[in-house]
Amino acid sequence: MSELSQSEAPLVVLSERLTNSAAFTALFREGMDLVEETAAYLDGDGRAEAKTLDRSVSLTYATESMRLTTRLMQLASWLLLHRAVKEGEMTLVQANREKSKVKLSAADPSGPDMLEQLPDQLQALIARSMSLQARIRRLDASMHMPPPSERAPIGNPLVPQLNMLKAAFER
Repeated sequence: MSELSQSEAPLVVLSERLTNSAAFTALFREGMDLVEETAAYLDGDGRAEAKTLDRSVSLTYATESMRLTTRLMQLASWLLLHRAVKEGEMTLVQANREKSKVKLSAADPSGPDMLEQLPDQLQALIARSMSLQARIRRLDASMHMPPPSERAPIGNPLVPQLNMLKAAFER
């Protein structure tokens, strides 16, 4: 049996390793728990707190709760797509096509001055969702990076052309 040389060894596909990792499982659970916690808050205590707010803050509350819900639904969609990859229900290529419908940059919150007026629990949920979104964006960028063979070469792409011109005129 011949051993593969290092240059012939198959590359480890990081994206496949990430979806099958304990870290992804923990991230998935955290994301789904945050979705459930947010829904429970907005349907319960949040609804009661919203009724006690001034009119201008009430409008901010409605806007931010809608942005929060949108953000969490996009993150949940991404997590569910990648769980399907982990479970073997779809390939990473299929998930990559479907993830184009998911907006990981959707629904950024208002400025801090507006958020400070909101109930503490809603502020905390927004902060946690932004942290989750940042982590998923980083993971997404590393998982869906094109393989080395498909990446553009590093450096100035004109150098080979300039070298050919230089060589042609030096003769």
